[in-house]
Amino acid sequence: MILFWAGLLAVTILLYVLLDGFDLGVGILFALASDSNRRKMLAAISPVWDGNETWLVVTGTVLFGAFPAVYAALLSAFYLPLVVMLCALILRGVAFEFRHKALPGFRWIWDFGFTGGSLVATFIQGMTVGALVEGLPMKDGHYVGGTFGWFSPFAALCGLGLVLGYSLLGASWLVRKCEGPVRERAYQLLPVLTVGVLAFLATAFVLALSMHLSLMSRWLERPYLLIFPLIGAIASISLLKSVQRRNDLAPFRYVALIFTAAFGTLACSFWPYMIPFAVTVEQAASPSASLEFMFWGAGLFVMPLTLIYTLIVYRLFHGRVVDVGYE
Repeated sequence: MILFWAGLLAVTILLYVLLDGFDLGVGILFALASDSNRRKMLAAISPVWDGNETWLVVTGTVLFGAFPAVYAALLSAFYLPLVVMLCALILRGVAFEFRHKALPGFRWIWDFGFTGGSLVATFIQGMTVGALVEGLPMKDGHYVGGTFGWFSPFAALCGLGLVLGYSLLGASWLVRKCEGPVRERAYQLLPVLTVGVLAFLATAFVLALSMHLSLMSRWLERPYLLIFPLIGAIASISLLKSVQRRNDLAPFRYVALIFTAAFGTLACSFWPYMIPFAVTVEQAASPSASLEFMFWGAGLFVMPLTLIYTLIVYRLFHGRVVDVGYE
């Protein structure tokens, strides 16, 4: 049962990264667009953006119920940045809904809020991952690093890297959903962002080696981890080729594969730890009776229903945004 909930947690995190990642990326790219193009960009994500954030709630719920020790430690460590992230997501949502009601002269305020909220939320998510990779100050399963013990230049670099990554996801989504100037601009950005993401990954890897991070020892213990960078490299080459061929559906699939490969690298490097190298999955898990009780409710009904709802929404709104914009 522990493995079931650990696997389910991994799936919910990956779904959140892929789904909310592209609409956060669209929000970041929002700053580079004209007013008419911004309406089409909003229309490209309007049917799904709020549902995408459901997976963040699901991830937190699974952590709270199935792995309370990790939930407590992470909340203690990242309380300040998580509060800022939630405020950024709220600002982003408010700006999304209020933008079309504002007078033209004041619309820039909501545009700034939408872009700024997307940027800050993305940066904090990346910084959180970077702090986990670098290692949190932990003692006996408890966080002891203080208010800013999670912050470091490496964590900030990872925050910037995720900004590039989500922007790449957003551009690939716009290619898939839009036509005209928005699509062309997204095609122009895809190669630049791809190179930027690859440069970040290479830089982060070299820094991790030079800093002698404990997590990097897993590459010697588990040579099969090399398959994930290989998958990412092949997906990146295929992405660039699809841009040359103007294959509108392919870029998002290849970017999703790049993210999945990066996620697989982290997941396999962390295992069996949920907080490297302080709290294992076994240590963090709730009692077996609690996990089994949760399975008959959340595991057997809530999760499948949420997934089915997501699939239906994406199926219903699978077409392009042509002339109708989000006014």
